[in-house]
Amino acid sequence: MKIGLLSDTHSHIDQKVLDFFKDCNEVWHAGDIGDISVLDTLESLFKVRAVYGNIDNHQVRSFIPEFQVFTLENYKVVMTHIGGYPNKYAPRIKKLLLTEKPNLFISGHSHILKVINDEKLNLLHVNPGAYGKSGFHKIRTAVRFIIENGKISDFEILEINRN
Repeated sequence: MKIGLLSDTHSHIDQKVLDFFKDCNEVWHAGDIGDISVLDTLESLFKVRAVYGNIDNHQVRSFIPEFQVFTLENYKVVMTHIGGYPNKYAPRIKKLLLTEKPNLFISGHSHILKVINDEKLNLLHVNPGAYGKSGFHKIRTAVRFIIENGKISDFEILEINRN
């Protein structure tokens, strides 16, 4: 399964990221979607899994949950928007991670792309950074990777100058 991952679009989606995701089986959005049209665009092309973020309005929140917990290709995933990082997880997120024991924890919010192996909780943490044009980041980012037979591999990053 080839997965496209982005976050913090803040109502912005464009052909560059859609082209980057063109061979993906699914696209995951880690919150701060912004306008519902972003989801509409993604869902017209891909199977989408998403969570809402702190900027998302009642319309987005009426369709999208705060958390996603699922297993794909024998690989368990927990996704939310605000979660923190290894050794700095928000308390309720740490509790969720300890309960669910995922292989992969995805969060957004920081606008900083990070891929961190959490040896204490035996999981991989991924924050895809921000793809939108709002925020302090200078580079818009998105990620794609493969999940197959309980393993994750082939990480690729899309970087686009914000201006």
